[in-house]
Amino acid sequence: MRKRKPAAQHNKPINKKRLSSISDDPFFQNSDSKRRNKFDDEDINSSDDEGEGFDSEGEKEVIAGEEDDEEEIIEETPAEKKKRLAEAFLDRMRAREKREEEEDEELEDEGARREREGERDSLIAKILQQEQLEESGRMRKAIASRVQKPETTEGFQFLIIHRQPVTAVALSEDDTRGFSASKDGTIVHWDVNSGKNEKYVWPSDIVLKSHGAKDPQGRANKHSKQVLALSVSSDGRYLASGGLDRHVHLWDIRTRQHIQAFPGHKGPVSCLTFRQGTSELFSGSFDRSVKIWNAEDRTYINTLFGHQSEVLTIDSLRKERVLTVGRDRTMHLWKVPEESQLVFRASASSLECCCFISNDEFLSGSDDGSIEHWNILRKKPVHIVRNAHASLSQIKFEQRHNGLSNGHIENDAQDSEKPYSTALSWVSSVAVCRSSDLAASGAGNGCIRLWTIESESKGIRPLFELPLVSI
Repeated sequence: MRKRKPAAQHNKPINKKRLSSISDDPFFQNSDSKRRNKFDDEDINSSDDEGEGFDSEGEKEVIAGEEDDEEEIIEETPAEKKKRLAEAFLDRMRAREKREEEEDEELEDEGARREREGERDSLIAKILQQEQLEESGRMRKAIASRVQKPETTEGFQFLIIHRQPVTAVALSEDDTRGFSASKDGTIVHWDVNSGKNEKYVWPSDIVLKSHGAKDPQGRANKHSKQVLALSVSSDGRYLASGGLDRHVHLWDIRTRQHIQAFPGHKGPVSCLTFRQGTSELFSGSFDRSVKIWNAEDRTYINTLFGHQSEVLTIDSLRKERVLTVGRDRTMHLWKVPEESQLVFRASASSLECCCFISNDEFLSGSDDGSIEHWNILRKKPVHIVRNAHASLSQIKFEQRHNGLSNGHIENDAQDSEKPYSTALSWVSSVAVCRSSDLAASGAGNGCIRLWTIESESKGIRPLFELPLVSI
């Protein structure tokens, strides 16, 4: 009689194999764990969100703070600053127009009011467009034709306060404050309307050193106070001075206090200028270099090299360009962002001074009595006014020969009779009323001559002279 094996024992290997194969299958092995992990992760994430909600808000606040800082930095860029100033100007214009309209508001209906608002906006847009063209140099105000020669000298005042010759003068952007400096080391703040003045007080050597000044170099035992150059920032906050001590000094106009001394030049600082609308300061020196500073940050930026002799005069507008004249008979137009320069050379004279007319046009004065009109597209002057300043004997000479003091007298005739001294006709300063056709020049003959800047084909036309005779 045969015995049958139990079914469980007979089927045990088979079931074990099947169970092992099922358990080894990754589909069945990980499905539950994945589901559990999925729900667990959701629970963890939900709990984390609930528990760390405050921290996430804190992080958002930090990020928002960083974005605000970035926005503040962006607002300080020239484009954003220009936009902000334009919007503020628009608000002021609209507020003024609105005040004028409030008186007649009850008498106007809705349609007339809207029409008037449209006319007001178009007028504001036209004013802004005209100001932008004037600032960029593409439009000039025709004011020279309206300037009339004064019949008497009663409107002129001679204010004597310096004990030695005056070496530099500067005027604020709003024409209300004037500044003068002398070889006696004094800097005077003037009120243009009233004539009242106030002297700037130089700090002690200890304070100067704490403001960044270096020890005197060479044979000098102390810092020289002789000032050769002045410049005022467009916002009226800073006054820069330079002189024989080889430093650029920064003053706070509101408090009349010395706030910073910039060392770095190896020769006397001969000329200074602020870039319009910014705190960038350019300084020229007898060491043949031009340095760039930031008055707001009290920092040094860069040095420009190119002149082969002392730098005499410097000027700048809103654009990052600097115009300089050196004793090497050259005029340099520096393009600061491009780190390049254009060199203009006079034919036979030595250039002594320069100034911008626009971003592409400029004037210069020479030691032979000539005034040159330049264009950025040409290496030579487009127009030259010879004998721009004549002495009294020269004027009589011109009357006898029916000539004019604007270049129509031949040099041979001048050399034959020697009617005047070259030192008296030496053009030492030129200036232009910004965004206009009015220019002025000064020389050793004791007169200031006004000029009309016309087109390149016509050049420069003389208006009249203003004699300066002191007591």
